[in-house]
Amino acid sequence: MGTFTSSWPVASGSTTGQSTPIAAARGARKTYGSGEAAVVALEDIDLDIWPGRFTAIMGPSGSGKSTLMHLLAGLDRPTGGRVFLDGVDLTTLDDRRLTRLRREKVGFIFQSFNLLPVLDARDNVLLPLSIAHRRPDPAWFGQLVAAMGIADRLSHRPAQLSGGQQQRVAVARALLGRPAVVFADEPTGNLDSKASAQVLGLLRQAVDELGQTVVMVTHDAHAASFADRLVLLSDGHIVHDGAAGSPEEILNLLKEAC
Repeated sequence: MGTFTSSWPVASGSTTGQSTPIAAARGARKTYGSGEAAVVALEDIDLDIWPGRFTAIMGPSGSGKSTLMHLLAGLDRPTGGRVFLDGVDLTTLDDRRLTRLRREKVGFIFQSFNLLPVLDARDNVLLPLSIAHRRPDPAWFGQLVAAMGIADRLSHRPAQLSGGQQQRVAVARALLGRPAVVFADEPTGNLDSKASAQVLGLLRQAVDELGQTVVMVTHDAHAASFADRLVLLSDGHIVHDGAAGSPEEILNLLKEAC
């Protein structure tokens, strides 16, 4: 498998001391269709995701933000260029090895929660490790469910939980395997403002206290303000990459850049 080494310095505030990004794109391109019907979703993207940081990716509809996340997470393959995850060149992997790498290195949080309705909260949290035939660390499991505020809801099925509680279960599930990086796709899209703030606070806590790396796609400037870094896309290109700032500052950047 190909490996990646970066000579770039560690991003300011990195909590891990690592000198290489946990995920990276080099000249990444994604095109859908061919000929006159071809649509370029991403064009010549260079990006580093540094460990122990919270990165928000924003942009208008059709800007390529979800496509970028899918490439970085190994959910889709670039048409051109290279994508790296935890030092491994994803473009060199067949589907079986790519699936195994995702299972071992990546946690996912989705807008729709993606909990299995027939399983209780405990089994939903444990599901990825069960599929991978890995034993959970009981102490880590206990710490996570306590931090997520779901310790007294573990025997409840998703239909018996509020939206915010379901997303907390999803966050615990994403963190249980101690992944190299967690990708969150519009994680607050189906939540009210109170539940959204709670889930975003939990992601912020995971970065600050657990050293987790989080990459979040969002359309919400308030959600993006919880991040350390803001990456803005427009028409398949990165048009801004810097500190996230306040919701008002983010909205101004969106107006200027997009």
